[in-house]
Amino acid sequence: MLRLRATFKKTGRAKYISHLDLNRCMLRIFRRSKLPVWYTEGFNPHPYYSFALALSLGFESECEIMDFNITDDNMPLDVIRERLNEVMPEGMGIVAIAPQMNKITVIAKAEYEFDLKTDDVLGVYDAVEKLLAADEILIEKKTKKGIKTVDLKPDTEIVSLEKADGAIHMAMRLPAGTKTNYNPTLFVEALRKSCEIPFEMANICRTGILCENNEKFS
Repeated sequence: MLRLRATFKKTGRAKYISHLDLNRCMLRIFRRSKLPVWYTEGFNPHPYYSFALALSLGFESECEIMDFNITDDNMPLDVIRERLNEVMPEGMGIVAIAPQMNKITVIAKAEYEFDLKTDDVLGVYDAVEKLLAADEILIEKKTKKGIKTVDLKPDTEIVSLEKADGAIHMAMRLPAGTKTNYNPTLFVEALRKSCEIPFEMANICRTGILCENNEKFS
């Protein structure tokens, strides 16, 4: 049996497929592909597959991770990729398929890119720099145990911060995995509280899933 890990993109209209609907979508994709996917055992067998991280509705991604098993040990990986891509819906596609290497538990961070659209680029840019220079970035986050105040400052890594025509483009790394999960909307929420200049968050895309040392998860 081949234990495989697929990296797939979810862009365009596909960003509106919820995580729950993504499970149903993949079930149809595997059935239509007619690949020899390993099925679970029991009274209700179904194709086994699992996702590394849930993606927020409305976010695009270039690096979603899905694990699944193929019962044919001799099937070429490029054939598996082609068969899946032939039946993928618009906006989704398999970027790469490789044997599973690391356990999901080694995932530590996710990298995101997004734009802050505004008529006052310089003003919002200054507000972003001021927030990043603060001793703490406190925000309320909903958890399983209720609302909790968290400090984003220690766990926020800024990859890039650039002024553009009518927008600010940002890339940042935030905790992700089995213990802590932040997404960039928390940072933007904190920015809204400290910035009186109107702006809109747009073009949010997850661009990387990383291990603790910032190496690409595989």
